[in-house]
Amino acid sequence: MENIIFDVDKLVNIIDRKGKKVVFTNGCFDIVHYGHISYLYKAKELGDILVVALNSDESVKRLKGEKRPINSLKERAALIASLKPVDYVTMFEEDTPYNIIKKIKPDVLVKGGDWKEDEIVGSDIVKSYGGEVYSLNFVEGFATTNIIEKIIDLYCK
Repeated sequence: MENIIFDVDKLVNIIDRKGKKVVFTNGCFDIVHYGHISYLYKAKELGDILVVALNSDESVKRLKGEKRPINSLKERAALIASLKPVDYVTMFEEDTPYNIIKKIKPDVLVKGGDWKEDEIVGSDIVKSYGGEVYSLNFVEGFATTNIIEKIIDLYCK
């Protein structure tokens, strides 16, 4: 898939910013569900080009525990890249996307509703050049952890 570009410097050179707003979001996107899809559509509505940065497998392990991710980076990237609102998929090794945000310099930075705008990683960078930062509402009842727990309850007990 040509819209998966893990080399961030290459991605920065490819993005055609002429008169367009670049929207950036990030996350694990381990088991993609309706809440993720809804969120990505809302994010895309805030601009013209949506860039989604995925946590690497090691980063997901550090954040979510040894048994995660369920799906590998390659699988997660292919799935997210195939979604209509997503223009580019990239990745980061660190626990936060701070360095990648510095490189991409998005016009709009977006995270899910469990983040307050001033606590969103990279908000200081984006606001420093007049960009916008949003915390989008979650669709209640959808979370990867809940899905995993439901599967365990149904099939492992």
